[in-house]
Amino acid sequence: MKAKLHAAAGGVALLTVSCFWIATIAAELTANAEIIATAKAVILAGMVVLIPAMIIAGGTGFSLGKGWRRPGVQHKKRRMRIIAANGLLVLLPSAYVLAGWAAEGRFDTAFIIVQTLELAAGALNIALLSLNMRDGLALRRKPAGAVRAG
Repeated sequence: MKAKLHAAAGGVALLTVSCFWIATIAAELTANAEIIATAKAVILAGMVVLIPAMIIAGGTGFSLGKGWRRPGVQHKKRRMRIIAANGLLVLLPSAYVLAGWAAEGRFDTAFIIVQTLELAAGALNIALLSLNMRDGLALRRKPAGAVRAG
């Protein structure tokens, strides 16, 4: 049960961050201030989905990996620390600031800089979450040459 919860929460987290990233790019491509402001507001509101998913994925992952010394588990743990720090120190504050600025119609150089940082940090988290998913799936596979009892 814990493994399924971990996989579901990780999948929701990856999908949510990916949707936020795509929404940002799509909104910017419209060059419409109202659409950009709406995207930023929706992304900030979407934190109510992302934050619990990340907490559940991280908590269940550390619980499942407790005592494991396999390289895949160690890589996942290291990546998760980076993902969490990136989310708390860059992505969440950026979402909050950008939503506020966009609501005010403030699309100045500071907005562009923070948004560029947010997109880079989001891309990093998408990559790291994807690698964690890959390693998690590999951990579930049976070792090569394993024979099923039947």
